[in-house]
Amino acid sequence: MLSMSPLKACRTLASALMILGAVSASAIDVVLAQDAPAKELFGGVTLPTRAAPSPYGSYAKGCIAGAVAIPTDGPTWQAMRLSRNRRWGHPQMIALLERFSQDAARLGWGSGILIGDISQPRGGPMLSGHASHQVGLDADVWFTPKPAQPLSPQQREDMPFTSMLDKSKFLTVDKRRWTDVHAQVVVKAASYPQVERVFVNPAIKKKLCETWTGDRAVLGKIRPIYGHDEHFHIRIRCPEGATGCKPQAPVGPGDGCDKSLAWWFTKEPWAAPKKDPNAKPAPKPRAMQLTDLPKACRTVLRADGAGNELEATYRPADGQVLVPTASAFVAPAQALAPPFELPVEVPVPPARPSGY
Repeated sequence: MLSMSPLKACRTLASALMILGAVSASAIDVVLAQDAPAKELFGGVTLPTRAAPSPYGSYAKGCIAGAVAIPTDGPTWQAMRLSRNRRWGHPQMIALLERFSQDAARLGWGSGILIGDISQPRGGPMLSGHASHQVGLDADVWFTPKPAQPLSPQQREDMPFTSMLDKSKFLTVDKRRWTDVHAQVVVKAASYPQVERVFVNPAIKKKLCETWTGDRAVLGKIRPIYGHDEHFHIRIRCPEGATGCKPQAPVGPGDGCDKSLAWWFTKEPWAAPKKDPNAKPAPKPRAMQLTDLPKACRTVLRADGAGNELEATYRPADGQVLVPTASAFVAPAQALAPPFELPVEVPVPPARPSGY
């Protein structure tokens, strides 16, 4: 019998775990023995733990216990790319998205918002797409309003993104697509007290700096970063009492329309790193391992999972569960859990302004 490579064996086990919907301690031990990357472990789990909501570690190196899923369909939102199984987050993040979707619709943003990636069921590194989104406190919102006619599951997989940039020019917003409502929606996302940052493309930040006539204090939370021309990224602070959550440094004073923004319009952020012809070849980047994450993440990964997806789906403010009719995963019918009690890839150059 031919032996299987460690990576292939890890992927095979990850596929099996996705079918089972939970991870056993023995299965984790087998994968750990093969030095599997943490993204393979967390990417192979389909359900969260049964636990109080608890983020551990930082936005780019951590995990979450007790995550809940936003329903695939809501009155003012739809979740996109369901096959990724990344619509899980801390209840405070999910509650914020519900409120924001209503506010966006009132601003004239179609019939609500289209929600991209939040986090995996237990957070952690993802198989593709993100360095952050690991503790259930980040969420992507498309720069495409929710259409009046609900999107089918297949449409949610196939629908292309819409960039807000004029690709014929350097870092320039496309005037044919960007509207005052786009600006109002982004600023609204940054206005909530629990939101620490909203990431957008530098061209979008520049456009806001040039055109926003309302309260400019909130503009400081809107941070320029690579990409983010097809969606914007909302990040909330560590919840009160979440001692295992590692916060980011607070954003500095001011509206952010200063030299930290001007830096993005120089050559430095976009230039290829200078190579020393005499330097030895750099070692191949090492994938993040479970041992690189907070110790609590091993416990999160080994813990028993929720009984099914519906049991772990967020309940909106009215207390009713919105059944995930378009879910990519089939959950057996079971009695519902009690309502949750909720409180009211471009490399980054090393020299960057602070505050990101």
